[in-house]
Amino acid sequence: MGGGLIVGDVVQGGWVVWAIALAIGVPVALVICTEILAALTRRGSPAAKPVRLLRNWVIPVGGLFALLIFAFQSPADQVWARVVATVLGFLLILLVLSAFNVALFANARKGTWRERIPSIFVDLARLALIVIGLAILFQWVWGADVGGLIAALGVTSIVIGLALQNAVGGVISGLLLLFEQPFKIGDWLDTGSARGRVVEVNWRAVHIETGEGILVVPNAALASSSFRNLSEPAGAFHASATTTFATDDPPHEVIDLLVEVASGLPMLDASEKPTARYLGAAKYAVDIPVTVPSVAEDAVALFLAWLWYAARRRGLALDNDATDPIAAPERLEAAIERVAPTLQLSEQARLELRESCRLERYGTGEVVQVPGRVPGAMRFVVEGRLRLSVIADKGLVGFATIDAGDYVGQTALTREPSFVHAMALDVTTLLVMPLSVIDDIVRSRPIVAREIGQAIENKRQAASAALATAGIVRGTVGG
Repeated sequence: MGGGLIVGDVVQGGWVVWAIALAIGVPVALVICTEILAALTRRGSPAAKPVRLLRNWVIPVGGLFALLIFAFQSPADQVWARVVATVLGFLLILLVLSAFNVALFANARKGTWRERIPSIFVDLARLALIVIGLAILFQWVWGADVGGLIAALGVTSIVIGLALQNAVGGVISGLLLLFEQPFKIGDWLDTGSARGRVVEVNWRAVHIETGEGILVVPNAALASSSFRNLSEPAGAFHASATTTFATDDPPHEVIDLLVEVASGLPMLDASEKPTARYLGAAKYAVDIPVTVPSVAEDAVALFLAWLWYAARRRGLALDNDATDPIAAPERLEAAIERVAPTLQLSEQARLELRESCRLERYGTGEVVQVPGRVPGAMRFVVEGRLRLSVIADKGLVGFATIDAGDYVGQTALTREPSFVHAMALDVTTLLVMPLSVIDDIVRSRPIVAREIGQAIENKRQAASAALATAGIVRGTVGG
């Protein structure tokens, strides 16, 4: 009889109901969270973090708290019940903050204010909310008076802030700079004293790779001064150069020369074209779009070097100087004597060539001949070397290197577009023989025409072999 009364009291008290509910509910909740977590992990979703916290900590501690309060009916003011309630409250604070972080910042679209907020701001806000949440939690669970503690912390913070106002001011300036985000990692900055690429940004300083080492610039220094972001707006970086010619040189001829030389630079950005404009008083400004700011100085230096050679080939007076060291008559005579055996020239023919031929000089890397055009002259190498290539889908494929005594532009004789791209490997001097002169030579000496035709065929075969070696198959090289 007594035992029956005890069982009835237990059932009436709800202990069995709560025990059964917890025994079934907690495992089911864990299984559901495990399946959701697995799906989120496979997708790489940032929501997996709060779900993992829920599964591993919140549900088990919540089950323990329910077991103590509802099943065991422990008094709410019991120490163990308060400890578990405190831990559960702390975990719930972390869960809510983690969920808000995922909802607001983890999936922020590029360019929005949520994406621009530095992570340190989010961390500081999270810390402040955790402190406030713990204060409320301790006041609610333990009945603690946190008002006095908050007041004391406020006074202490004011004293510390006044003592460290210079240092704290610098940190705050840096944090505001990070919040604005006028640059990002990979951008090029010009701070006035240095120029380089940003490789690291933190709450205290910006690390800039200048080519001579890492320059560490405090955020406060950047925030209190002006600087240039060379990577904005997106696109090519524009290097500039100023040149001077003679006042007798026609401006449009000079502008065409400047654009032509700048267009051949290897560091040129293919998405844009160089431009040049006349400034008056024989001065010209050139704008050169390059791929990255780091090559701007090299691009200008190479442009000015190539311009020296190109201006003399055109007969223009760069820096008001039109003299050409290779224009001496004895040098032209020596060059003709060098190619005379190849063309089987008589003494009279050699004398006549001095009136129609000329010498040209190209700087290292300059393009002597481009494919797809009918050459207007043949060019014989007098000094230096030329690299011969053919254009393929993935760029140039080299197939030969020629030096003194050889020549390019043979297809001028057959009136066919050249298939050869010729580039100077060194400072190279060429003897330029106009098409009319070549026509006279082959009419009087048919064997020269056959030799030139054979030379064209040999280069076609060499180009086809180079393409085959590179894994590029074509029926016939040419055109």
